[in-house]
Amino acid sequence: MTELLHTRHQPVRTCIGCRKQGQRSELIRLVAEGGGSPVVLVDERRRMAGRGAWLHPSTTCLTLASKRRAFARALAGASEVTAVESYLAAVILPADTEVKAGKPSKPESGSEN
Repeated sequence: MTELLHTRHQPVRTCIGCRKQGQRSELIRLVAEGGGSPVVLVDERRRMAGRGAWLHPSTTCLTLASKRRAFARALAGASEVTAVESYLAAVILPADTEVKAGKPSKPESGSEN
């Protein structure tokens, strides 16, 4: 008996920074705080009320979105992204941080044993 593999449909969203499409699980959802506030919040559970905007979790896309004024267009005038910057700083490893690795499996030169 042949088993049919069902792949579940993943919703596609567009990043407001780089304008590239990605699966919903790859992007973070952003919402305006509400009450006419200019603050942009990260909706980690993707359940907050209101219109949402999507962003790749990278500082490059955050910079592009700020430069293009995409937050104000997508979220009704919200432009204060301090909360988003804090979230990305906590989630993303800084680029100049080296990942500690164990001993290499093979020496780089033949002189090491």
